[in-house]
Amino acid sequence: MFAVSTVQAQKTDKITVAWYGGNWGEAFNACVAQPFTKATGIAVVPDIGTSTTTLAKLQQQKASPTLDVAWLDGGISELAEQAGVLETLDPARLKNLGNLIDRAVYRKDGQAYAVGSGFYSLGLTYNTKEVPAAPASWQDLWKPEYAGAVTVPSPANSSGVPFIFFLSQMLLTGPNDFSPVYKKLSALDAALFFDSSGAASNAFQSGEAIIGAHFNVGAWDLIDKGMPIGFTVPKEGVWATDARLHLVKNGPNREAAERFIDTAMTPQAAECLATRLYLGPAVQGVNLPPEVSKKLPWGEKGSVASLRFFDWNVINARRAEVTEAWNREVAHKR
Repeated sequence: MFAVSTVQAQKTDKITVAWYGGNWGEAFNACVAQPFTKATGIAVVPDIGTSTTTLAKLQQQKASPTLDVAWLDGGISELAEQAGVLETLDPARLKNLGNLIDRAVYRKDGQAYAVGSGFYSLGLTYNTKEVPAAPASWQDLWKPEYAGAVTVPSPANSSGVPFIFFLSQMLLTGPNDFSPVYKKLSALDAALFFDSSGAASNAFQSGEAIIGAHFNVGAWDLIDKGMPIGFTVPKEGVWATDARLHLVKNGPNREAAERFIDTAMTPQAAECLATRLYLGPAVQGVNLPPEVSKKLPWGEKGSVASLRFFDWNVINARRAEVTEAWNREVAHKR
């Protein structure tokens, strides 16, 4: 970890870090904030909110930000870079940047602006009492026996628009013509199209949904609570993204903020986040026990190479188009 001089400790006694609520924020606190404070003596003040809320705050406070560091979802991360609210990550100032796999370092014009804290996926989740055998394919969502008890994300959810891209690949419709995807989804007898991860969890918990899409983080959280839920990676694979850390441009405590980000790029932090949230490690060479490994986003036998990623810049450019088509072709037909 890090040593910090008395002068530095007196100069900076706290930093403000934006992160998510619920079990995500609890894990970020336990795995990164607490070790950072223990090593440096610098307190971490959380600013809890969604990625879109944090981005809005960064834009509003661009001239004089109160945040030092921000966790943002993939997709929002790219928008933040375009908005000019992020500082370049300097490898000379971040000694642990080299710990990350290439996939977890995000660059624009060769300069890093974000680092991944771990990967998560949207896989098939199911009620083990109602669906005794793990579904083998995403096509199983359209089986007659599951009619009225299926859930998939709407475009309001962070996974909704990428899910359209994923289905397009699965159905081999080509990258520009999503009309077969909308037709396929309009024929799905869904209990709900979920807008939030919490809504998906509630649907599986209540029995409203017995099969559908859900993040591995949310699905395993239900399983760990004793719910009769299963999570699987179907033969067509799973779409994935990650939670990313950013250094706020013109933040009030740059040196301490960089030390915080460095703490997040240690094997210890990656192992902790994998154990608590089942995030696939962004750090190289992290060894995990089998009971944790099987809960990672790629499933029991996969790896980060098994995951499907999309270019968020392409997704963001087509977000309005896809949302409008969804509302016209899928939502209004329910």
